[in-house]
Amino acid sequence: MDKKGKTSDLNKKPQVAQEPRDEWEQDLHPNHMAGQNIGRGSGNLEKELRTAYDVKPLHRSLSGIPDDDLKQIPVLPEGARLQQGATYINLQDDRPEEFTATGDIIAERGQYYIPKSEVPYPLWNLLIDEEKPGNRDT
Repeated sequence: MDKKGKTSDLNKKPQVAQEPRDEWEQDLHPNHMAGQNIGRGSGNLEKELRTAYDVKPLHRSLSGIPDDDLKQIPVLPEGARLQQGATYINLQDDRPEEFTATGDIIAERGQYYIPKSEVPYPLWNLLIDEEKPGNRDT
């Protein structure tokens, strides 16, 4: 414990799904754990991800971006839970738009979720096709 009597973040344990207490619990709370971040977190997972360079469909669709830049764009693996409150885009979309993830979103097969926190800003702006001052060719 620290000086204020609270446990440190290192000692916190992830939430555990609880079984319904009685036969009516499921009826009263059909989605009682919706939005809860249960299980393996994605914080460190994002550091060891495959990149847009490694995913052939993305490599082909982003052919205008140099390989060195594609290697800086991590792609969440199938089954990974998106971090609640974090910003992502899905490169499977025709025109990717930023969205804020909720705790119940899981990367499905064929979806290419990119975490904004792991991509350099110039590349992020290129991916969302957003023109920023200074990025224009004149």
